Amino acid sequence: MDNEKVVLCGANAYEKKYYFNERFRGIPDSIKDELHIICVLFTEEVGGIFTMAFEADGNIVLETNAADDDYLYDEVSSGLMVSEVRRNRQEMFEALSLYYKVFILNEDITEQIAAGDA
Repeated sequence: MDNEKVVLCGANAYEKKYYFNERFRGIPDSIKDELHIICVLFTEEVGGIFTMAFEADGNIVLETNAADDDYLYDEVSSGLMVSEVRRNRQEMFEALSLYYKVFILNEDITEQIAAGDA
């Protein structure tokens, strides 16, 4: 499981579907709603498939891809939009990363919090 990612949520423009991993049902509803909006708007704007996942260390990765025959998918726009989402939602992603470390990885983060307060 060292290099595996755990999908948090995603949207698929081809099937017009949204997915949320129920393993993370403890995340507040307001955050779940925001994740839903981000994913769906992303695929409506750019197309393809968009996912948010946790890496083994708890960092969030945003991924987008498209079917080989999707000639309308714009890789440049998708990359720019990923950067924009990451920049505009940085605090939320940091909080989700902390959530993952505490509730999924069972890490003791008291030292990290104390270091951040210094």
